[in-house]
Amino acid sequence: MTNTREVLLGSFRAALAAADPLQIVPAHLPPPPAGRTLVVGAGKAAASMAAAVEASWPAGSPLEGLVITRYGHGLPLRRIRVIEAGHPVPDEAGEKAAAEILARARALSPDDLLLVLVSGGGSSLLSLPEEGISMADLKAVTRDLLASGAPIQEMNTIRKHLSAIQGGRLALATRARVLALVISDVTGDDPTHIASGPCSPDPTTYADAQDILERYGVAAPPAVASHLAAGAAGGIPETPKAGDQGFNRVDVRVIATAHASLMAAAAFVQARGITPMVLGDSVTGESREVAKVHAAIARQLRTHAHPFRPPVAVISGGETTVTLRGKGKGGRCSEFLLSLAIELAGLDHAWALAADTDGIDGAESNAGAIVAPDALARAAALGLDAKRMLADNDGYGFFSALGELVVTGPTRTNVNDFRIVLVQ
Repeated sequence: MTNTREVLLGSFRAALAAADPLQIVPAHLPPPPAGRTLVVGAGKAAASMAAAVEASWPAGSPLEGLVITRYGHGLPLRRIRVIEAGHPVPDEAGEKAAAEILARARALSPDDLLLVLVSGGGSSLLSLPEEGISMADLKAVTRDLLASGAPIQEMNTIRKHLSAIQGGRLALATRARVLALVISDVTGDDPTHIASGPCSPDPTTYADAQDILERYGVAAPPAVASHLAAGAAGGIPETPKAGDQGFNRVDVRVIATAHASLMAAAAFVQARGITPMVLGDSVTGESREVAKVHAAIARQLRTHAHPFRPPVAVISGGETTVTLRGKGKGGRCSEFLLSLAIELAGLDHAWALAADTDGIDGAESNAGAIVAPDALARAAALGLDAKRMLADNDGYGFFSALGELVVTGPTRTNVNDFRIVLVQ
């Protein structure tokens, strides 16, 4: 097989293209309403989704609004303001913008349209703590949850019960018709988990939030613990639930998913004579453990040509977790790949790429990295101990030293992680 790296990178580009807001948003836009249209939103794809709305909206129809995206992910727009804020830890810029979004939504009339653009990352970006909870409290809880290894759905259960705008509260705050367009970054594509569901009913409870903090050993600040206890005791109203009549005027549409991106990548490799083996878009668990399963499948394919004869591309999506044990740098994808390289030791003709579709793996500037068959040998020649670096959660340092980082810059979309293991 020629140009293996280009096959890996090309499959990732195909996955990104399938989730490009500029391509997918226009088909879901409604006719302009009798009144005004207010565009609001939050997420890593918020700016590009807003750009798609501006480009497609009739020039003579009223259009205004503001969306919140991660620092460095903004775009210059004409009618919709783009505000950059903190992610994955929320900050005051996001709090101020979220307060403005809620106030402007409340001011709309029944003749107006509230167009909500939702994508992954919105949980931290659209942060408006409930009365009595400070931004410092919210930051502390978020940091501890990020380090705990808790899945995003459980993190968002807590966020929704500390928020004045998430968990369906944004949709019920307005008298206008609501259309929410959602780019999914969570397994299962349930809108209640995407950006903590500002326009969707919340099936979770204050008691659920308390249980999650206890299970992961997160000591909440006093104000947070008091708020959750009051909610669990019935002293604070629960988040809006299914059956609330306010949701009758709310239309929530998931317009881009990890599954669609995986299928685009599968079509890309198949057109090049490689059999795609798609494991699904809901692969979860510890990154290093998920890597062991992928390595076992690669060995089965290479050694026994079963269930398919190579060349085969094992493709998967979903969101794994990393429980921080060391002080190294690196996100889910680099941790997955470093563990994979260790597990694939001695197996020739196996390559891999893993990258986050938002362009940022963890807190570094890379989307992910590539594993070549000689990765461990090259690392050893540089004096790098792969197992020690994995124990230190330093996948970024490992692949940076090898020159194997995949750097895209902000992609302004987000359908979670993309992984491909290519067995030749």
